[in-house]
Formats: sequence, structure tokens, C-alpha cells
Amino acid sequence: MTFSSIIAALTDQFAQVQGWLFETLVQPAVFALGLGEFAEAAFNGTEWFMIGVLELLLLYAILRPLEALLPVHAITDSRARWNDFLYTVLHRLGAFTVLIFFILDPVLDHVTALLHMEGIPPFNLESLWPDAALHPVGGFLIYLVVLDFFDYWYHRATHQFHWWWGLHSLHHSQQNMNLWSDNRNHLLDDFLRDIYMGCIALAIGVQPGQYILLVVASRMLQSLQHANVRLHFGAVGERLLVSPRFHRLHHAIGIGHETNGRGTLGGHNFAVLFPVWDIVFRTADFSRTFEATGVRDQLAGPHGAARDYGRGFWSQQWLGIKRMVEFARRPSA
Repeated sequence: MTFSSIIAALTDQFAQVQGWLFETLVQPAVFALGLGEFAEAAFNGTEWFMIGVLELLLLYAILRPLEALLPVHAITDSRARWNDFLYTVLHRLGAFTVLIFFILDPVLDHVTALLHMEGIPPFNLESLWPDAALHPVGGFLIYLVVLDFFDYWYHRATHQFHWWWGLHSLHHSQQNMNLWSDNRNHLLDDFLRDIYMGCIALAIGVQPGQYILLVVASRMLQSLQHANVRLHFGAVGERLLVSPRFHRLHHAIGIGHETNGRGTLGGHNFAVLFPVWDIVFRTADFSRTFEATGVRDQLAGPHGAARDYGRGFWSQQWLGIKRMVEFARRPSA
């Protein structure tokens, strides 16, 4: 049996399970709630849910043993790790994706129709290359690189504007970085990023099936980056793909997300997948150390302000809104 036939068989099995789950549980619930018009969206949501379950299983099976084998530090707050797991479950099981779908789908359909009436065809990045010259894998990688470029600037913006840092600092407040920490974000920050990345993907012609694979590939790699693993990719590999060590420096207290150790604007290692953007825009730091993570103002005086970022999900969300309002009043650097 060839590799392609194995993939085809697994894909067929996945589709059968998705169909069964939708017809048995999801579709009856949708119609019982009087939401029949959203049946197609619910079918797509079922697919996202199943992919999320597989991601959770793979992450635990692969990264948890790595954390036990090559830990950077001992976990001092097990509750913090469980709280990050809650964030990951909420994010990976499709809650945010389905919500964004409901908001973006009718808007983008309307925009596409208006452009079509003006004789403007939708743009497709792959159309820049002759069909015969671009392998499907090549097209996938091109989209991945382009989306990562825009993701770099989104991430960098969250560190440049005071109000945005007020939200994003929740992500950086984890002092016990672990495999679930990637999704430890404020809901509003996640909401803004999902809209931004969804619009970029649609603008460059990413198809729904491609987008699913692109999102999954990015999410799995980002989970590895946040894992409590003493791992790097070597002198060359560190410059090709973001490693746990490279990204940990971005989370380092007083180093990774501050400018010269002062304030909270600036920092380095903003790349989400490919360090090339940090290299080109001079924000890269390839130091070989594994630093302590967190935010400076979490520390007790005289170095910090002993700021409370919350321990539970809802307290973290509420305090994030309060920080956003507070930090928005600060003068620009």
C-alpha cells in the first residue's frame, strides 16, 4: 500500500465519521433549535471539531513525553497548566472558527458579488504561476509563507500599541510555559486575529480545504514552540523554523517583549513560523539561553509591580479588559 493510498483511506474514514456525527447528533440539534439555515456551517463546524480532537490527542501523545524527557523547568503551578489546557480545548474544538465563519461568510460573499458585478475577478495567489509549474505542495508552502508574513506584523502590532499589549500580555503572563500555552490568549485578541487572518487568506485566494490544513500546520508548530522543552534546531535550523528556544526568548521577562528592558513596547522574535521575518526586519535574537518567562510587572518590587493577571479563565479575561483600558491611556513611547 502506497503512502498516497494510506492518506486516501484515512481521509475517507474521517469523512465517514464526520458524516455520521453530523447526521446523528449535530443536524438534529440544529433543526431542533430552529437554525436550519446554518446547517452547512454546522457541517463545517463538525469538521473543525473533529480536527481539534485529533490535534489534542497528537499534542498530548507527542509533546507531553518530550516535556517529561527534556524539561526547561519544573512546573510550579499545575493549575496554570490546566487553565492553559482549557484555553486550548476552547480554541481547537472550533468555537472561535465557527463564530468567525458566521460573521465573515455573509460579508465576504457580498463583497465578492459586488466585485463580480464590476468585472473584477477574485484574486488567487496561485494564478501568478503556470498551472504546470506549481505542485500542490508548492502552492501550500507559498500560502503558508505569505500568511506567516502577515501574522508576523499582526504579532508585532500587539507589542507596539499600549491597548493591544494590555490584551496580549495575558499570553505572556504564563510563568510555567507548557505545550498548551499557545492558546492562552484574551478572547478579544483571538477574535481580532481570526478575522484578520481569515480576511488575508480569502484575499489571496486560499480555498476552504487549504485553509484548514494551513491552520492545523501552524497551530501544531506553535504548540511545539510553547512547550516546556529544552530544544533547538541548530545554527541553520533555527533560522529556518521557529524553535522552542527561539520563541521562549520572546516570552523572556524583561528581554523578549520589552525594548532594552524598559516598558512593554518593542521586543524581538515575533515570527510565528519562519524566523526570516525577524532577520529581515532586524528583530531576531538567536541567543542560546532558555530564560524565565512572564511579564516584568508580575514581579514583586523593586523590579516589578506585583500585578495580578488572574489565575482562572474568567478573572484573566476580566483583568485583560481592565489592562486594555488602563494601558490605552498611557502616552505613546
